[in-house]
Amino acid sequence: MDNTKQFTALYWVLFLISIVTLVVAYMYAGGYASLVLPFNFTFMAKALDLM
Repeated sequence: MDNTKQFTALYWVLFLISIVTLVVAYMYAGGYASLVLPFNFTFMAKALDLM
């Protein structure tokens, strides 16, 4: 059980990093920002234990 919480924290950190990456990609290359969205949704689902 403790191991699952450790991975959940990792997925939350990766989700936050992907949000920052999305904002930076949108600022500098707006059309390519959609390439970051799969990472956002995947890490959010894993952090919420939906997958």
